[in-house]
Amino acid sequence: MSHLPPHAFARFAEHYPEIPHVIDHNLCGHPLMELEALAQLAERLPAASIEHAYAKQPIGVTGKPPVPDISAADAIRRIDTAGCWVALTFIEQDPIYRALLLEVIEELRGAIEPRTGVIHRPQAFVFVSSPDAVTPYHFDPEHNVLMQIRGRKVMTQFPAGDPFYAPGQVHEAYHTGGPRELTWRDEMLPGGTDFALSPGQGLMVPVMAPHFVRNGPAVSVSLSITWRSEWSYAEGAAHAFNGMLRRWGMTPRYPGRWPAQNRGKAVAWRLLQRLGLK
Repeated sequence: MSHLPPHAFARFAEHYPEIPHVIDHNLCGHPLMELEALAQLAERLPAASIEHAYAKQPIGVTGKPPVPDISAADAIRRIDTAGCWVALTFIEQDPIYRALLLEVIEELRGAIEPRTGVIHRPQAFVFVSSPDAVTPYHFDPEHNVLMQIRGRKVMTQFPAGDPFYAPGQVHEAYHTGGPRELTWRDEMLPGGTDFALSPGQGLMVPVMAPHFVRNGPAVSVSLSITWRSEWSYAEGAAHAFNGMLRRWGMTPRYPGRWPAQNRGKAVAWRLLQRLGLK
């Protein structure tokens, strides 16, 4: 059975990679997305691949939020009352979840590779959230389709590649090992676009587009399918090179959104890495 209806592929192909949009999917009710299956996955994954926090978070946080006393697996089993969110990261480490990831990626490949080239590092993440949970303001370095499986949520997304929403210094720090959380300012809110997701809907999130997420009044389960491209790598390398230029007292230009705009800085950064001079 296909995980994406034909009209979803057509819509994705029309808008990828820069225009956020909602598509339909057929993953609701999949046995690997049931709470008990996800709790068992949490028990199999290494601790480094699990993040969980209290559900009630501000939009902006400094650093990682505190970890609840309850285990991630128990939080999933009791998610309706646990007051937590749980992120299971890099679930492709588990063979059965890797198979599901690759099935979805294969259905999207024909739309992805003509635009951004060869698919690198396909990965998947699951988010299980108590009612009214908030995922604070941050960005991700991957191309991403967030598929809503259970419950409802609203992602507020901001323009990618705009230093008003994600200053260059934050990207520079992230691409040399720092966090991805962003500083929230209320004056940014008018620039956001709300995408309301119901079960059976997925949202394409452009590379590094800042966003925060608010859960609805019921338990939520979402599956995030991600991949990298030469475009995303080049943009990240250009940010890292900018960080070095800034340490030298320069004010570098914010990277562009396509590989050709970032090729010189990306090549320079990769050369410095190989020479051990970064």
